[in-house]
Amino acid sequence: MKTRKILNYMLAAMLIATASSCDLNEVPVDTATNDAVFGSESGLELYASSFYNLLPDPDVGVFQIDDNSDLVARNGVDNYLAVNALSPITSSGWSVSDWAPVRNINYFLENTEKSSVPTKNHYLGVARFFRALFYFDKVKRFGDVPWIDKTIDVKDDVSLYGPRMNRYEVMEKVLADLNFAIENITLASDPSVTRITKNVARAYKTRIALFEASWRKYHTEDNKQATANTWYEEVVKEANAITSFTLHSAAADRAYRDLFIAKSAYADESILSVALSANLQVYSSANRRFISPTYGNRPSLTRRFVNTYLNLDGTPFTSKKGYETTPFVEEVKNRDLRLKQTIRTGDYTRTENGVPVVAPPNFSQTYTGYQPIKWCYDERFPFDDESRNDNAHIVMRWAEVLLNKAEALAELDKMTAAEWTSTIGALRKRAGITGATLTSLPTTADPYMISFFGGKFSNPVLLEVLRERGTELVFEGLRPDDLRRWKLGNLFQDAPMNGMYVPALGEYDLNGDGKNDVYFYQGTKPTSTTPGIAFVDVSPSTAVGRIQLSKGTSGEVIWNPGAREWADKKYLYPIPEPDRIRNPALGQNPGW
Repeated sequence: MKTRKILNYMLAAMLIATASSCDLNEVPVDTATNDAVFGSESGLELYASSFYNLLPDPDVGVFQIDDNSDLVARNGVDNYLAVNALSPITSSGWSVSDWAPVRNINYFLENTEKSSVPTKNHYLGVARFFRALFYFDKVKRFGDVPWIDKTIDVKDDVSLYGPRMNRYEVMEKVLADLNFAIENITLASDPSVTRITKNVARAYKTRIALFEASWRKYHTEDNKQATANTWYEEVVKEANAITSFTLHSAAADRAYRDLFIAKSAYADESILSVALSANLQVYSSANRRFISPTYGNRPSLTRRFVNTYLNLDGTPFTSKKGYETTPFVEEVKNRDLRLKQTIRTGDYTRTENGVPVVAPPNFSQTYTGYQPIKWCYDERFPFDDESRNDNAHIVMRWAEVLLNKAEALAELDKMTAAEWTSTIGALRKRAGITGATLTSLPTTADPYMISFFGGKFSNPVLLEVLRERGTELVFEGLRPDDLRRWKLGNLFQDAPMNGMYVPALGEYDLNGDGKNDVYFYQGTKPTSTTPGIAFVDVSPSTAVGRIQLSKGTSGEVIWNPGAREWADKKYLYPIPEPDRIRNPALGQNPGW
């Protein structure tokens, strides 16, 4: 049992000490052990703790998932998008070990149903919540999957390799599990923000129902558009039922980022987190993955996306004359304060040996100049050089619920001024934005946002909700699913990996402190009298792994990580070939 992913670590440590011989990945078979586990509340709690392994692994981090999206430039190309890399031969996710969690959950459900413990329904609710999460992930990956609601033997090929159930039927069962969890989980709130509560189940239901509603609406080949609104309504209903949360309140220039660097999750906004601990040696690799020039994907935001951040007065940045050629040091001024809390801008500093040090974008660590700080501690060592972050790993928060609700209302054409003010307006107000945008519904669609989504959306309210979703939730692992549910997979390939505007070759001061930080050149590397300046060779080249300027000796920074490939068959992963050969009844997903 992986204790690093059990959320209530102190409780888990005590329970594990009394059950060190029990591997909860292997179901107990003898009567004595069975009675010990299912005959007491402590036994049920111990067993249920094993389900928390289904939550995102903090070492891998939800903060990495958006690296494969239209918002981020990164090092290299993931196999999902690399040319000819994904295939039935390279696919995964259908092995016996991949299905082990549902076997574990079903065994628990069957035995807990027979238990005489008075509080058993609470634990049944927790188990069914995790079964819903398990199947949601399987449906997103493969579409049609077998629905297994009983304990199966690891060699039970009839169940594991039997015919697949239609994904829409599976999602109805997922909905039933979530509704059961909401009705039966008795824990209303948790100050540690680490346990499954009624509100956690409700929040996840808004995420899952929104995905399903959008999938049904935009994947028109399945002819399920008529059922989409029912799922959008579920989003709104559950969001309205959530209690006890608000947006984290602090100074506008730090309230947003504070959420992601706190060692203990702020319980006002955070709904569920994975607690990390230096004492328990439970860490994430956030700093190292965002800052190291050699470790991880080295993600950087694209200029195409940064352009969507509003001005502080609530007007679009792209409505300003000459925005296309505005240098970095100017374009980040008077913008939505989340921008300076997401990337390095003018007044950003880091702490070196307890002393604040000015830290402009570092082109030895960023490809575009828009260098992320959202999940990163300011202190350099050991967080940059080792995977030693112990800031809380947030996996669900109130801001997302507000955005899920706002999108559903916009899709249902039920957004009111009051709802706008309490959702989009509230998020923008915290970000320091002023003006009519906080309380008034938009009536004109922003041409930049229409173009940003390739003409997919034209409703001005929906477009602004989607703008807000990007700026608020970037690097929280939701963007790839957003593109898939909106049927905008082409943006995985087509979105440019562009960066800051460079007026001409030469040296530039990126944070306005009077000291140049980067030198763009072509040909022979020049010399500079500026200590620590980063040299960037933008000589004309079509080679992979080179930075260019869009107009040769000027223009936007353009990063070339290698060829990306999109095909609509990638909305679903292929069934792995070894599993399909083992049972041809599984069939194969379209196009594979």
